[in-house]
Amino acid sequence: MIDHAHDLASVRDATERLLTAVSKLDNAVLAEPSRLPGWTRGHVLAHLARNADALVNVLQGRPMYVSGEARDADIERGAPRPLDIQLTDLRESAARFHETEVAPADWSRTVELRNGVTDSAARLPFRRWAEVELHHVDLGIGYELEDVPAEFADREIDFLADRFRDHPEVPGITLSVAEDPGRPVRRTGRQADSEPLTVSGPAHALLGWLSGRTRGDGLTALGRSTALPALPPL
Repeated sequence: MIDHAHDLASVRDATERLLTAVSKLDNAVLAEPSRLPGWTRGHVLAHLARNADALVNVLQGRPMYVSGEARDADIERGAPRPLDIQLTDLRESAARFHETEVAPADWSRTVELRNGVTDSAARLPFRRWAEVELHHVDLGIGYELEDVPAEFADREIDFLADRFRDHPEVPGITLSVAEDPGRPVRRTGRQADSEPLTVSGPAHALLGWLSGRTRGDGLTALGRSTALPALPPL
């Protein structure tokens, strides 16, 4: 069962780690490339702030973004801002998200995200947690996949495995986490494949591969092929 209150507390902790790390940067560093193609670090921070506001929209029954074009324009407009403005925007947008999340609500209701994707309201804090953790890594300022909380890594692996389940471009795959060999294996990809590929390795390595952050460094593949398949974009 999803515990949205627990996840909201985790979002706050992750946000504080992010703000502390970003506060040590300067304007020149923000203008440098992030690990996301075509985005500076300023783009990543602008996206994080606007994502918080977009999730507030979702929780209050409005479209997540006015349009894809408007979303992109907001990020481009916010990317070159100086550090002090970026930090203020991150703090204030995070506060707006928190205030909305703690308000009394029906957490079992279904909400609509982008491109027709739906989810339960209770899962939105975890989705925000994923945004903060993974984009902190994307900044390339010393916070790595190995540093994310173990609980987050484990749950995000589950989330991504479910997202790729029965995807026609992903062969059947069995995922095994090295730190937890006794846990039932996760299946993803085409469920009808009779001989799934087994992919095993540390949680951070599985997380990096499934989320598109790495090419699978540190992972081992066993089966009809020993090559990791290319996963489609999320």
